[in-house]
Amino acid sequence: MSRVAFVTGGAGGIGSAICRGLAATGHAVAVADLGSGAQGALADELGGLGVELDVCEPSSVAAAVEETTEALGPIDVLVNCAGWDELMPFVDTDEAFQRKVIEINYAGPVRVTRAVLPGMIERRWGRVITIGSDAGRVGSSMEAIYAGCKGGLIAFTKTVAREVARYAVTANTVCPGPTDTPLLSAIVDASADGGKVIASMTGAVPMRRLGQPDDIAAAVVYFASDGAAFTTGQTLSVSGGLTMA
Repeated sequence: MSRVAFVTGGAGGIGSAICRGLAATGHAVAVADLGSGAQGALADELGGLGVELDVCEPSSVAAAVEETTEALGPIDVLVNCAGWDELMPFVDTDEAFQRKVIEINYAGPVRVTRAVLPGMIERRWGRVITIGSDAGRVGSSMEAIYAGCKGGLIAFTKTVAREVARYAVTANTVCPGPTDTPLLSAIVDASADGGKVIASMTGAVPMRRLGQPDDIAAAVVYFASDGAAFTTGQTLSVSGGLTMA
């Protein structure tokens, strides 16, 4: 029987690559995302399930998990990939912006994990894979709130890993470096010096290129596999060598 994977932000640049990678390795994939319709199209392509999800709304999370469980079965693999950011000096941020970034990037993954984890514990098997960011490991100018959220997710994931290891449930974080996605393009396009931002990012990477969504997906597929059964509480940077620690 195929294991069931639930991917938040599944219709996005990195999320869609993750969904394809998990489907290619035999998972039944629930593509969970905001109601644009893109998740349904991707789910049809993969033979999975498209689910409408707003990670900021507890009722939406509960409904998406219930719909997935009824259609595909209990969730075995959770990938927290939904995220959002906008480049802005910290001193220019206001309460509304801060709340939005925190709700999407920190509270959202915590909320979804809380909804899915009890079933994994009960069945004594599970994978929780959270997409962090190197911004949360080393900091990133113009992304103070976002970086704080991602750093918080790393600590959250390590703590969850300690609590559930005895139940054969693992929890790990994948931290992309600069990655060529629609979100990055939107962030750069909103910047007055977008071209310089991309050039600076690329020049800082030892491999001299931006990451691709498939680079991130490969790490997620590993953490979801049986081969990663003894790996938990880890933070893996997928950044072309930008972050080495």
